[in-house]
Amino acid sequence: MRICLVSETWTPDINGVAHTLTQLSQELLARGMSLQLIRPHPADANAPRRTPDMQAELRVPGMAIPGYHAVRIGMPAKRRIRRMWQKQRPVVVYLATQGPLGWSARHVARRMGIPLVAGWHTNFDHYCSDYRVPWLAPTLMRGLRHFHNGCRATLVPTRQQADALARQGFQRLEVMGRGIDHRRLDPALRCAELRRSWGVDEHRPVALHVGRLAAEKNLALLRETFHAMRSARPDMAQVIVGDGPARRSLEKALPEVRFTGFISPEALARHFASADLFLFPSLSETWGNVVPEAMASGLAVVAYRHAAAAELIDSGINGVTVPAGDAEAFREAAVTLCQQPARYAQMGRAARLRCQTCRWPAIADIFLSILERAREVNRASTHPCGI
Repeated sequence: MRICLVSETWTPDINGVAHTLTQLSQELLARGMSLQLIRPHPADANAPRRTPDMQAELRVPGMAIPGYHAVRIGMPAKRRIRRMWQKQRPVVVYLATQGPLGWSARHVARRMGIPLVAGWHTNFDHYCSDYRVPWLAPTLMRGLRHFHNGCRATLVPTRQQADALARQGFQRLEVMGRGIDHRRLDPALRCAELRRSWGVDEHRPVALHVGRLAAEKNLALLRETFHAMRSARPDMAQVIVGDGPARRSLEKALPEVRFTGFISPEALARHFASADLFLFPSLSETWGNVVPEAMASGLAVVAYRHAAAAELIDSGINGVTVPAGDAEAFREAAVTLCQQPARYAQMGRAARLRCQTCRWPAIADIFLSILERAREVNRASTHPCGI
């Protein structure tokens, strides 16, 4: 099966879309699939000219997103895409972007009769509120509904998301969760030397947050919760991994917190394993890879009952979730848990067990079955008599 992936981000970009596509592509290649990639030119001028293991690749001009300079919006490229597919026609196209590049690929695929499957990777209506343009959300959602309903299927990471989109008129929704790289994430990576660098011994708690430091991540609540936790446990350490446009203001507000910036995947695994609690106040994610990564590393997670946390956390057993948007409940849950070491240790062990079933090979099986079904439906609609 020759599959074309259309995306505006790819490894080594640090975001959920790039991570998901990288993991999926590795699984597909291991199964003998032939992959094509259409993407904007990388922001890094020193990036390799070709993406490894791709049977064919098309790079188009791009434009940086304000505040997200590592991610580029791909410009329209209908003619170049058509020429590529006329030479090497894919069996199915997966659209991971709804930007101009995604619309171009959608247009060409529909004209050529190539089945389309799209992914829902971003909560656009939430971003409109975070960036103070809520009036744009209805118009944006109408355009997105037209985009996705023109595809054979739209993949969403949770049943909660599928139900919400269905209420807005989106059709042919399929649920495909996300996996965990268990070879990389392990509580055994807990590092006493790293904890000493944070100023704590084995008996003092460490609260961790990992994510992009930007407006849509609900950082005001993270700041308030860290302050409240420190008042309850003055001996605790607090660590924030990640970077973004809000980092400078957050550093000023939280001078006692250790900020690492972006770190390597190997270092991130050690940071996860060396902490005790994980805080995730964001509501903008469709999934939130860091939640299951923290759980797989043996951490008790405090999060809203949303996205991955709603799917994976049985509140009070393997973490704590509170109703989405209830900031007071979030703060209280974090403050209470940080004072109960035996409880958060037990939750961390249960969290690790819960994530044992989140495997990328199983996710890739679901992905392939949906693509194959889209291919068969497309074939049947083109040749209704099976000819």
